[in-house]
Order: sequence, then structure tokens, then C-alpha cells
Amino acid sequence: MGVPLFGQGHVDRYRETDGEEGHDWQGTTVLLLTTSGRNSGAKRTTPLIYQRHGDDYLVVASNGGGDPPGWLLNLQDDPIVAVQVKADHHTARARVATAEEKPELWRMMTATGTPYDEFQAKAEREIPVVVLEPG
Repeated sequence: MGVPLFGQGHVDRYRETDGEEGHDWQGTTVLLLTTSGRNSGAKRTTPLIYQRHGDDYLVVASNGGGDPPGWLLNLQDDPIVAVQVKADHHTARARVATAEEKPELWRMMTATGTPYDEFQAKAEREIPVVVLEPG
């Protein structure tokens, strides 16, 4: 059974199957990022397209070029996050890539086939690449 949705159904199937369903998604790879709600403190999990960069994981806070996604706002308040890649669960420290790092990391993320350049063109903000450093 393939994962038809990119939302809570995706999260549920990913968790139930340790990523056997949901990690490989529409020609790219997906991890689960869990942040703490900045107001509620509740745990919130989002499936995100990722790339590896050494020991780190990279994700893009694009929200399709719309407002910043809630998970980005949450991790700016509390950068300690939980990451699941297939059956591997670990904590990480999230940070926005520096201006010096971003061009290389952006190229890596656009190579996933996701239209991040199109999202950036319509966005009224600079879309960040977020680095998840295991720790």
C-alpha cells in the first residue's frame, strides 16, 4: 500500500511501518520531524523531504512559498527536535543554514525534484534551509 497523502496519514503509515511506507515518496525521501509547539508545548510531527549532508539532515521550510510553516516557528523557539528516518529515531538540534552555507545546501535540496525555486519566486520571504544536527 502506497502512501497517498502528505499529512497525518503519511505520518501514521510511516510510524506504523518504520518508514517502509512513507520514506520513499514520489521519487524522493521523507523523514519525520517532531517539534514542540511554541505556545502549547504539544508535540507536532511533520513529514518533510530531506537530503543528507554528512551526518546532518537538510529540510526546507518552504510551505509551498506561503507563510513560514509552524514547525519552523516551533524549532526557532526550541531547537531540540526529534527525527525519524525509517526505523532510526534520534534527537537533533535544528538551525537555519547560514548565508554562506545556503547556496550549496539549496542546490542539494532542489536536486530532489521539488520545485523550491518556484516556491521561492512566489514567496514574500526568504525560504530557509534547515540543518538538523544529530545530537
